[in-house]
Amino acid sequence: MPSEKMLMRGSNVVGEAAVRAGCRYYFGYPITPQNELPEYLSWRLPEVGGTFIQAESEIASINMVMGAAAAGARVMTSSSSPGIALKQEGISYMAGQELPCVVANMMRGGPGLGNIAPSAADYFQATRGGGNGDYRTPTLAPAGGQELAEMVFVAFDLADTYRTPVMLLGDGLMGQVMEPVVFPDPIDPASLPQKDYILDGCEGRDPRAIYSLILDPPALMEHNLKLQAKYDLIAEKEVRYDTVELDDAEIIVVAYGTAARIAEEAVHELRAQGHAAGIFRPITLWPYPKQQLRELARDGRKVAVFELSLGQMVEDVILSVGERAPIYFYGVPGGVIPTPADVTDFLHSALADDGKVGRRIEV
Repeated sequence: MPSEKMLMRGSNVVGEAAVRAGCRYYFGYPITPQNELPEYLSWRLPEVGGTFIQAESEIASINMVMGAAAAGARVMTSSSSPGIALKQEGISYMAGQELPCVVANMMRGGPGLGNIAPSAADYFQATRGGGNGDYRTPTLAPAGGQELAEMVFVAFDLADTYRTPVMLLGDGLMGQVMEPVVFPDPIDPASLPQKDYILDGCEGRDPRAIYSLILDPPALMEHNLKLQAKYDLIAEKEVRYDTVELDDAEIIVVAYGTAARIAEEAVHELRAQGHAAGIFRPITLWPYPKQQLRELARDGRKVAVFELSLGQMVEDVILSVGERAPIYFYGVPGGVIPTPADVTDFLHSALADDGKVGRRIEV
């Protein structure tokens, strides 16, 4: 039987989905606009025998996540932009230690403390590692409530499969909006595969060690090469994206998350006006669907990138498309949310190549 449809706030959807995905440990520290998530888990986790701890800081909370992951738990934390920045040292450690966890970021305006309005300016932070060293963080970018519910399950599975931290990237608007969702079937934590690397005592066997301090340079080089082989496999196997009305599109709108939902309304309006437009929406921001976008950028099509930032994903679009198609960019920073009409104006400008809204990218 399918789950009952529930009307829930986005941040609460993430919390409920985590519980149903087998997560039994959460460690975090409050920051707006994601406080509803830890508030929800503060009472929901104890209902299923789980553990919720509000730590004394973001740094403390990510180290608690590290400890629970080393003991074999499905564990998560969450924060918003500057709070995620504080967690990056621990995330880098966990990448080096090959420990799985899920990190949810409901982004806000920045840089610095910025504001509490929705933004999408943490793309570099999420997709380029964010901390020190040669590592990558698989990054999922849902576009709303239903996908939030589904992608939380995906995030935990990716984390366990590849022994890596996984980032779930939302924003303040997505976290606050209430939408109807149907959750995937719940997972019994006891049914999850056993992990043979965890620290659970060593009676009857040799001790195990989990660490990221490797002082011998050749040994550290070998460890990095091992990690890179894993990232190459993730890039090969785990690309996710969605498309809307691209078969006959003369202009491809590339957007993710909340921006993609705004852009989709603009695309419908453009089609009503007689222009063939479509959406290419990356769901994995890393690994980015480069090859899939590259194949679509042909036959005189234009590529229009719309972001709730001043242009971070556009760099991956440039790497994907190159000189195969003209690329246009329109970005709005600081937590300002443009309307579908604003995006429609941008697309008209891109089609006319008049530079009135946004700008053409020189490759």
